[in-house]
Amino acid sequence: MGIFSIFSTERVKAQSRLDTYIQQGIESNQSIKQQSFILEKSVYALGEAKSLFLPNVSFSTTYTKAEGGRTVDFPAGDLLNGVYSTLNQLTGSNAFPQLQNQSILLNPDNFYDAKFRITQPILNAELGYNKKIKTKQIDLQKTEILLYKRELVKEIKTAYYNYIKATNATKIYQSYLKLVSEGERVNKKLFDNGKINRTAVIRSQNEVSKINASILASQKTEESAQFYFNFLLNRPLTDSIIVDEINTLPEEAQLLSDNIGNREELTKLKIASDINNDLTGLAKSYLIPKIGASLDLGSQAFDWKFNQKSRYYLFGVSLEWNLFSFGKDTYRIKQSISEQQSITSQTDYVQQQLLKELKVRKANLESAVAQYEAAQSQLKTSQTYYGDMSKLYKEGMSIYIELLDAQNQWVDAQLKSNITLFDTWIAFTAIERANASFNIQ
Repeated sequence: MGIFSIFSTERVKAQSRLDTYIQQGIESNQSIKQQSFILEKSVYALGEAKSLFLPNVSFSTTYTKAEGGRTVDFPAGDLLNGVYSTLNQLTGSNAFPQLQNQSILLNPDNFYDAKFRITQPILNAELGYNKKIKTKQIDLQKTEILLYKRELVKEIKTAYYNYIKATNATKIYQSYLKLVSEGERVNKKLFDNGKINRTAVIRSQNEVSKINASILASQKTEESAQFYFNFLLNRPLTDSIIVDEINTLPEEAQLLSDNIGNREELTKLKIASDINNDLTGLAKSYLIPKIGASLDLGSQAFDWKFNQKSRYYLFGVSLEWNLFSFGKDTYRIKQSISEQQSITSQTDYVQQQLLKELKVRKANLESAVAQYEAAQSQLKTSQTYYGDMSKLYKEGMSIYIELLDAQNQWVDAQLKSNITLFDTWIAFTAIERANASFNIQ
C-alpha cells in the first residue's frame, strides 16, 4: 500500500519542529543581526536626542602672559605730584611721595580666568522635533527587522516543504523498487519454467534500472533541498533535518480576509510619512524663538590669586529668533510637503500591488488544493486498478505489460499526491507572507 494512500482532508494547526527551525533561523541569521546593530545605533541616537533637553556643564580656563602691544597712558604724576608736594610742606614731612606717570598695558599679563559654564535650553522647537524623528526611526528599524524575519520565515518554510517533498519522493521510489525487484525475480522464475517469454523478463529488468536512476535523481534533489534549508539556518549544510509528519492540508480560516494592513511595507511607509510630517514641523520651527539660560561660576585674577574678590558668577538668558533668511526655510517646508505627496502616492501604489499579490496567492492556493484533490481521486483509482490487475496477473488472465502499466499509474499517482500536497503548503506559505498573518515571535 502506498505511503500516500491514506490522505485525508483534515487540517493541522501546528508543526513543532518547523517552528523550532524557524526560531533557530531567525536567531542565527546574519542579516537580521546586522539590522539589530543598526537598531541599537538608533536607540543610542534617541538617547542623545533626549540628553539635549538636559543641562550641559563644561569647564574652561584661560591663562595669558603678555608683553608689548597697545597701552593706555595715565598721568598719575602730573595729576598728583603738585598736590603731594603741598601736603608735604603743610605737614612738614615726606609722607606723600612723588609719582611717575603710568603706561598701562591693555593685554592682560599673568592673568587667568577659570570657570564652570552651565547651559539649559528653555524653549527650542528643533530639539522636540529631533526627538520625535529619532523615536520614529527606531520604529522604522524595528519594522525593517520584522520584514527581514518575515521573508526569512517564508524561505525556511518553503525550503522545509520542498525537503519533505523530496524525501517522500525518494521513499515512494524505494518502495516501488522493492515491488519491481520482486516482479523481476518472479518473472525470471516463470521464464526458467517456460511459462512466459523473455520480453517480460527484459521489461522488468528495464523497470528496475529506471527506478534506480529515479532514486538517484530524487536523492540528489533531496540533498540540494537539505543544503539550502541548512544554509537558511546558518548551520553545516549536511546536518540532518528532523521533519514533522504532514499528510493533511493547511488551515484556511485565516485566509478568508483580504487584509494587508499588517504588511511591514505599509507600516514603513506610514512611519516614513510621520517622520516627514515631523520634518515639516522642524522646517516651520524657525517661527518659534529659541530661549536658553546660562550660568558661569568661576574665578579670574592676576598672578594666580584666588580669593573672595577673584570669584564671580555670571547668569544670563538668551533669545534667538530667525526673522529673515531669504526664503531658505520656506523652501525647506515646500520640499517636505512635496515629499509627503510622494509618500502618499507611493503608499496607494504599494497597497494596490500588495492586494493584487494576495489575490494571486489565493488563486494559486485554490488551484493547488484542486490539483491535490484531483490527485487524491486519481490515487484511489490507480490503487484499485493496480489491485485488480495484480489479481488478474496472478491468475494468468493478463500479461505483464498490463500489470506494469497499472504499477506505473499507481506510483505516478503517489508522486503527484506528494507533489500537490506540499505545493499546497508552499502556496499557503506564500499567502502567509502576502497578508503577514504568520505570528513572528
